Amino acid sequence: MKAPRLRPKDTTTPEVGTDFVPIAEEARNEAPRATIDPDASLTWLRRVKPIMWAHRGIFITSLVMSFVGLVLMVMIPNLLNKAITNSIQKHTVPLSHYVWWIVGLGLVGAVAGYVSRLFLFETAYDIEYDLRNILYEHLTRMSFSFYDRVQTGQLISRANSDIRSVQMYMTFAPSILVQCSIAVVAFIFMLTINVPLAFVAMATMPFVYFAGVKMRNSMFPVSWIIQARLADVATIVDENVNGVRVVKSFAAEQQQLRALSGAAEKVQWSYIKDADLRARFSPVVQNLPQVGLALVLLFGGYMVIHGGLGVGAILAFNAYLVMLQAPFMMLGMLIMMGQRAAASADRIYEIIDEQPTVTDKDDAIDLVDCTGDVRFSHVDFAYASDAERLVLADFDLHISPGETVALVGRTGVGKSTVGRLLTRFYDVRHGSVQIDGHDVRDITQASLRANVGVVLDEPFLFSVSIRDNIAYGKPSAAFEDVEAAARAAGAHEFITHLADGYDTVVGERGYTLSGGQRQRIAIARTLLVNPPIMVLDDATSAIDVQVEQQIHAGLRIRMEGRTTLVIAHRLSTIALADRVVLLDQQKIVADGTHATLLATTPLYAEVLAQAGEYEANADRDGDHPTTTGPRPDGKALRDLLDSVRTGGRS
Repeated sequence: MKAPRLRPKDTTTPEVGTDFVPIAEEARNEAPRATIDPDASLTWLRRVKPIMWAHRGIFITSLVMSFVGLVLMVMIPNLLNKAITNSIQKHTVPLSHYVWWIVGLGLVGAVAGYVSRLFLFETAYDIEYDLRNILYEHLTRMSFSFYDRVQTGQLISRANSDIRSVQMYMTFAPSILVQCSIAVVAFIFMLTINVPLAFVAMATMPFVYFAGVKMRNSMFPVSWIIQARLADVATIVDENVNGVRVVKSFAAEQQQLRALSGAAEKVQWSYIKDADLRARFSPVVQNLPQVGLALVLLFGGYMVIHGGLGVGAILAFNAYLVMLQAPFMMLGMLIMMGQRAAASADRIYEIIDEQPTVTDKDDAIDLVDCTGDVRFSHVDFAYASDAERLVLADFDLHISPGETVALVGRTGVGKSTVGRLLTRFYDVRHGSVQIDGHDVRDITQASLRANVGVVLDEPFLFSVSIRDNIAYGKPSAAFEDVEAAARAAGAHEFITHLADGYDTVVGERGYTLSGGQRQRIAIARTLLVNPPIMVLDDATSAIDVQVEQQIHAGLRIRMEGRTTLVIAHRLSTIALADRVVLLDQQKIVADGTHATLLATTPLYAEVLAQAGEYEANADRDGDHPTTTGPRPDGKALRDLLDSVRTGGRS
């Protein structure tokens, strides 16, 4: 046997055509400049700070320009005060002098505002881009056990609305704080005009602060509930869109509408509670500065009447207080955004902080020149880590290079699990799965799965052209190779009869095609990659017998010299195998040729007979939409079942 060549995953790229090279295309998008801090003990803002810091140049420029524009605006009331005093009352300075100053400050402020808003929104979308890529990249690394228990709608909600909430607060909160900080600048200008009146004008600010703190503490739990219930609605919508055929086939539209209505009512309650809290606190936060305006008019007017203050000064004070109303109105919105962002960040971190259970070791090696020697040694496995009942227990199986083995057993006995362990979709609890003498846990996942092709019984197709679906694992494949794979899978004929041939775009999940057509495309997709090891997990279950025979003819040619594990239910599929193993009671109970097992193992005959009886009933009742005639195995297997029941062996 030729020994496989193994290469450490961190070495430089070797000569082309000999060592493992990933077949997927290189990513063309720009990678995120930073990532979320993994320290879960930090506050949510400190954890996301590295992402904002990565865009600090453009973001700080935006804030500085915003501050400059606001300072220029604050200078205008002071110029107004001087214009009234010096030009209108005393006539010592021409009025045009102050007019030109105000016009100039307005123009410069407009330019500063334009640059500020442009850079602010650019920063916002850059941060959102980074967050989405970080989350999606993390999802691609997560193990199958993670997806076994999470809901798609929850993930979609966190990848969309939750990320948007965090992004908006990260970018717009500093901008709002800059606008609120202008109160300090305005207070300094007011101090230069009249110190006592300046303190009177700002007397309400401590009350604004305490009202904001109370509002923040009240709104956080409601914000968390809103985001969670929005995710529940997204889950229901996602399941109903993907399962629309099931919903309609059972006329369950009203039932699903009631479910959605119930979830929407919960969201409605949350939003109403949120609105109630905002209605209580926002008017206080927003209108307290107006109380300061009344105090300025009261005390400032008294001072003007008694000659202690000029008319221009009180007008300037009023202008400053009016100018401060907008930032304090936004302060309530800032508090609301902050609580929603905190709740959303917690939901995002729930995903980010969960680590995959199947990972590459630091010293993992790439598998190259794979010969296809497969061995399962004393394997124990259960899908749940704390499950007491094992799916496989002390499971042993050896498949020699180039050998085709059929794995047979009752439904739910664990046949598909064997294929999933071979591709390391899950890790074994005890024992080992080896390829060419190396534990799959010591091999990089990318090189392992490049050498092991899997065709599932429920194939998934993407909403792209048929050609792109077949070439999914090898995007750079020539059209001639794509067509050859389709011919071998028995798909070429039906593809050419479609309106656009290989350029036909399939619908959602490929549902515009029949089940058998989808399976043929899935087989072609795997054959194009040409892996040295192949797993056929009941890959022709939805294909009628005539087409299945054509596919088997093509597969026999493609399977020559290739190690193949066939998870089979049909006698016709078992005929592809050199050897048949029977799985029962969590382990292999019989191993041999089909004829030997049929003659010596009653359980094997019974399993085949039950499968044949199901097929025969399906044919008779028309349950197979792609079946064009009675299956030749049906009557023979029903006779076999009768023989088994009466104690016969053959």
